[in-house]
Amino acid sequence: MNIRTERLNICEFTPDMAEAVHLNSLDEDNRRFVPDEVFETVENAAETVDFLMSQYGGTEGPLVYPVLLKDGTNIGYVQAVPLDDGVWELGYHIAKAYTKKGYASEAVKAFLPVVMERLHLDTMLGVCLADNFASRRVMEKCGFVKCFEGVGPYQGAERPICRYTFTRT
Repeated sequence: MNIRTERLNICEFTPDMAEAVHLNSLDEDNRRFVPDEVFETVENAAETVDFLMSQYGGTEGPLVYPVLLKDGTNIGYVQAVPLDDGVWELGYHIAKAYTKKGYASEAVKAFLPVVMERLHLDTMLGVCLADNFASRRVMEKCGFVKCFEGVGPYQGAERPICRYTFTRT
């Protein structure tokens, strides 16, 4: 995968990206909203990057791709993760130093049609904590429609969430 936008490049991970993955994962938003995606050491990040790279040849997932600025700076990722019954969930994270610049929306808008075509999907799910207003705005700006708000499963616990769907036209 190699998606280019005006400001971004969405590509495949390489082993040398482990340090950036580690550093990007340590911000307080990542710890709060997706604690299972925090890598306390470069070695932990390297193991995950190796695993994610091994998934690129198939369609079983997860399919996770780094988001780079045009100068090559790794600022986060976008992903499609399989759930049950053929349903896939969109995920994304932009490191705190790069938020509030529209990068997440730009990455998601570029990624969705490509990954949905690859996986032969007509719909994609998006889930976030109800108080993650930035993530909610990204999904809404990218054409997701809220279909549920209430208590539901999130990160192994019942928490206040919002569930969104995106339908490809």
